[in-house]
Amino acid sequence: MPTRPAPAYLRIASQLRDQIEGGELSTGSALPSERDLAESLGVSRMTARHAIMVLESEGYVYRHTPRGTFVASPRLPMRIGSFSDEVARSGAEPGDELLWAEAQTPTQAVREALALRGRAKVHAMQRLRTADGAAVAIETTYFPAALTPGLLAEPLTGSLWSLLRDRYGVVAVHASASLEVVALDEVSARRLAARLAAPGILVTRRTFDRDGTCFEFARDLYRADRVEFRVDAQVG
Repeated sequence: MPTRPAPAYLRIASQLRDQIEGGELSTGSALPSERDLAESLGVSRMTARHAIMVLESEGYVYRHTPRGTFVASPRLPMRIGSFSDEVARSGAEPGDELLWAEAQTPTQAVREALALRGRAKVHAMQRLRTADGAAVAIETTYFPAALTPGLLAEPLTGSLWSLLRDRYGVVAVHASASLEVVALDEVSARRLAARLAAPGILVTRRTFDRDGTCFEFARDLYRADRVEFRVDAQVG
């Protein structure tokens, strides 16, 4: 049985993707307009538009109305760990902006994640994380208040893991996480400078110390077009 060819817009997207990955189209360079692309390839303007939309959803290009469509910077390679360390390892400059920080009565989910008992409180905070000044993620983090007295009075910038190690002697040795694709809501999209309902990656993680105690519970929301997560696993 003959194989059906891929739709034209997917073939065009594949050609452009190869040119970007091969360096023929460099970061920041402009793509041909939908009209020019359609005329040069002998397809409809709608087909050209769909091809560009595929590349935009994959993070290869971005639109700058009314200037046009441009090749995006490569995604940041990330692993589950310190955001600051991972961004620095990629060659970019990590940054952050504290959105809020407060003592809270934990929700049931936070209580269970941190194995809290009784009326234990948490220190909670939310930070906007950046790479070379561009918004990448919104981190919402919870720590047991009893383990981190005075934390909210500290400068909550840079690597919190380094702060916990130096101030409280808490050393991160293991983390577990789940990842899921979500649509950015209005507030998150605005903070991440993304369009409404653009794809995001929600990382829900727990971090453990040398004694196996979970000292951090976090929900990190990333722009899906700015990062790629890499996983190393022992198999067999």
